[in-house]
Amino acid sequence: MNMRGGISTSTLFKLSVITPEHEVFDGMVESLTVTTLDGQYAIMAGHAPIVMPLVVGSIRIKTPDETVEVFNSEGFLEIDRAGATVYVQASETPEEIDKFRAEEARIRAEERLRQKQSNREYQQSKLALARAMARLRVMKQRKFNE
Repeated sequence: MNMRGGISTSTLFKLSVITPEHEVFDGMVESLTVTTLDGQYAIMAGHAPIVMPLVVGSIRIKTPDETVEVFNSEGFLEIDRAGATVYVQASETPEEIDKFRAEEARIRAEERLRQKQSNREYQQSKLALARAMARLRVMKQRKFNE
């Protein structure tokens, strides 16, 4: 059995988190937790191949050394024999999130939801609110864990 820092490498798997702008994470992990249409979904080494949609929320990445939580917008997760790849439109670490901007976006989205809108505008406002709230939640979680 291969060992790395007291952890069996058979319990680790390769993870890449990618946005159109940059690679957010690339490395070996113990587990991955993503937000799907059905709620939180945890992945560990040896998971069956699957492709699933991701909704706005957070990605929790557990490495042998630390657990990191990052904001994510919509996208999808692909798991195959080589590991897991997360493709999302946007992803930010707690350090990259501008709290002031996220709070302003939350207020704007809440105000738009109070106004009479078309169904399409309503759905866009709901999505904007979900993104703002997810960013604020990731920031708050980071402060809670410190």
